Amino acid sequence: MVLLRAAVLPIILGMLVQGAIIWDGRAPLDYTALQLDVSADPYLTVVKGGKAASLYTQLVGKDVTPTPIWLERLHPEHPWPAYAQEQTLRVFIGNSSVFVPGGTGTPQKGFRRTELIAQRNGSAANLKPDICSGKKAYHFSMLMETIKPLDLIHEYQVVFVEPSDGSHVFGVQLGSPFTNPTGPLPAKDAGYIKILDHSLNVIYKTQFRDETWHNFAIIVDWDKSTLQVFFSPNERSLKPVTGVKQNPTVPKGEAGQGDFHFGVLKLPLVDPRDPLEVRGDVVHYGIQEGTVEGLMYSGVFIEDLKDGLSLGNNAKLDV
Repeated sequence: MVLLRAAVLPIILGMLVQGAIIWDGRAPLDYTALQLDVSADPYLTVVKGGKAASLYTQLVGKDVTPTPIWLERLHPEHPWPAYAQEQTLRVFIGNSSVFVPGGTGTPQKGFRRTELIAQRNGSAANLKPDICSGKKAYHFSMLMETIKPLDLIHEYQVVFVEPSDGSHVFGVQLGSPFTNPTGPLPAKDAGYIKILDHSLNVIYKTQFRDETWHNFAIIVDWDKSTLQVFFSPNERSLKPVTGVKQNPTVPKGEAGQGDFHFGVLKLPLVDPRDPLEVRGDVVHYGIQEGTVEGLMYSGVFIEDLKDGLSLGNNAKLDV
């Protein structure tokens, strides 16, 4: 069970990670709403609606305990009490969450989206060569938002590395995949977290459960074009849940490098009132109900694997 308002104390970020962190997206306890609003490192916060970033992404301090696997336990055999490294992020979308690329481009009226993008020194481009080379692990933990839950008749794309062509090196999907025409809803596996490769094949899925931190590490070997998934619930250490999977359709070199996103991107349903030729244009057309929905995140960072993969709870694995 996820504990709210647990007894937690601050420590220095990174102490519980055994490998080399090359980007740390765990929000420090002193990170503020103003820093979100101005896109201060480590987050680029421009992918949102027209209001301030802190209205779409909330820093919840100690109200929601972050994933326990990166916390310092007072008693090693028990997950609580523990020292907090970070504050949980609550990411929301609503009817105003229409992104306008560059501030002047065509509004993406088919989507509702709020995303945080990894950046360094105010630029996501500065980070790409480091996070998209060699062998890297993309760590993130997700918690269900029960007050404003996702509407699982829709498709949600929530974590991904996105090259400039709009594809995803890997993707994390929730809900019912978009189809044109719309099929039976919700889809049979709508309540599952699905990990997709670049060709949109599901390589792993697990049920999305209430009061559970879902911890993931997605290993990308950029040289060998492979993926591997590690997963654990709550305080348990990460374990491999797939073998090494080929991911051959990712372009080589700079064309395959991308920005690391996490948040909530909600796809529409087909609107039967739209002309047939635009019903597949999910970016600009379709039905959105305008409801306020969200997800919670913690434990987000990118790790170089030269010294092994951090599994949580002070454990490490050579991979």
